[in-house]
Amino acid sequence: MPATRHFGNTHTGRVRAHNEDAFLADAGLGLFVVCDGVGGRARGEIASQETVEFIHDWVRSDTTDIEIGKTRPLEPANVQRLGALVRGAIQNACYMVHSMGEMDPERRGMSTTASVALVAGGVAIIGWAGDSRVYLAHGPEITQLTDDHTLVNYQVKQGVLTPDQARHSRMKHVITRAVGHRDFVEVDIRTVPLQPGDKLLLCSDGLHEYLDASHTLQEMFALEVQQAAREAIRHANEQGGRDNITALFVEYLGPGATPVAAPASRDGAA
Repeated sequence: MPATRHFGNTHTGRVRAHNEDAFLADAGLGLFVVCDGVGGRARGEIASQETVEFIHDWVRSDTTDIEIGKTRPLEPANVQRLGALVRGAIQNACYMVHSMGEMDPERRGMSTTASVALVAGGVAIIGWAGDSRVYLAHGPEITQLTDDHTLVNYQVKQGVLTPDQARHSRMKHVITRAVGHRDFVEVDIRTVPLQPGDKLLLCSDGLHEYLDASHTLQEMFALEVQQAAREAIRHANEQGGRDNITALFVEYLGPGATPVAAPASRDGAA
């Protein structure tokens, strides 16, 4: 059956008082999630953790097409349903987190980004809201699969800012979509084919803001997933560690392989 090897690592960084990132990896299900909480105090941490758990529960409540993908390539209808499953998981998590804030004044305004990769039947279903990213490494070629839902990215698309101006803007962390900010969020979905040896990286902006150098990602993807996740944390902290840092590397092993789940690390060696 299709299977993966993965390793995730998260760290508070060198500036923030506590970690509002959260991630989840279920190799058997083929589900991988990274969330970056927003809201300050403990609220962002609650939003991100509740979101990864809700997405996990939602996806494992309907595994029909995931099970089909373990025995044969998926048909377009299967892929479409899995895309709808991922979108529904994120959107319903949004409603749940928003409702928590409405019921508890101390949690009002909490929200989180969410990036999801569901690997099944030789494809990865990518869903996201916010600016946590997903990258794909196919041989030497590295592609950013997600599009940042941020104010400066919108301004770049409109020609108001250049990419270099956006990288140095004080507004670069202002996100335009988030899980929980309102009771509904628009979710982008992308489907990509996978070949054995392909690798995915799901990460929060505490890492990807330090990945501008073209060789940095190539060097990380060249490592084994466990070493790569640890190197990602070390690199971000070495560059300043201005935000919480999360890196979740996933390698697609191909049909007939056995899922391999390395232990996850939180605030591990960096």
